[in-house]
Amino acid sequence: MESIPQTQVFAELRFFVYNKKENKYFTIQDVEVKRFNALRMVWGLFQVLPYDTFINPENGYIFEGGECEFGVDVLVAPPLTSWEILSFDDKLSHPKFSWTVKNFSDLKEDVYTSNKFSMGGKEWVLKLYPKGYSIADCKYLSLYLHLADSETLKPDEKIFKQGHVRVLDPLGSSHVEKQSSRWHKESSRAWGWDQFMSLADLRKTYLDKEDALTVEIEFKVVSATKYSPI
Repeated sequence: MESIPQTQVFAELRFFVYNKKENKYFTIQDVEVKRFNALRMVWGLFQVLPYDTFINPENGYIFEGGECEFGVDVLVAPPLTSWEILSFDDKLSHPKFSWTVKNFSDLKEDVYTSNKFSMGGKEWVLKLYPKGYSIADCKYLSLYLHLADSETLKPDEKIFKQGHVRVLDPLGSSHVEKQSSRWHKESSRAWGWDQFMSLADLRKTYLDKEDALTVEIEFKVVSATKYSPI
């Protein structure tokens, strides 16, 4: 099977000029790896030696009837086998997800989980602790945003999200809102608030006539990482 020719080559370049008088090479290293491809097949340096220094035979660069010696060392880097591109999506088509928890006053479990919802190419869930999370006096509602269990992240993959989480006022005048800007990764898939709001305020104002609580999350920015095929 014939190998597929490379469409680009990455190379480090080091140019040199021989000085016969001192019997050594004057070298100059390009500081950046150069990318050779069909659109850019030539790379070089505009300034290597001052012309007056080079042309003067007494300096040793011109010898034996006008001869000189140039050279270049080329170190070719191996072709890229993998890459990643991190981008930020701030134009989400459906940036909001709402979750209504019914019969809030009768909830008995420590934690409740919303249905999965998709945002920025990932699936998420909200988790609500009606008695508070790891707080002994149980005076606060706790809320967390989790990557869904179905999401598998690469070892070094991180997802950035920015947005707002709200407990909605049934009368629509005084929502309780928290802003979240956070990187999620495999070792920290969740982020939220132990003390999102007091349960006393919640029961007083934020339950509707049917004893339901509505939570809303609105994403502003979600990052995405694209990887090359392996």
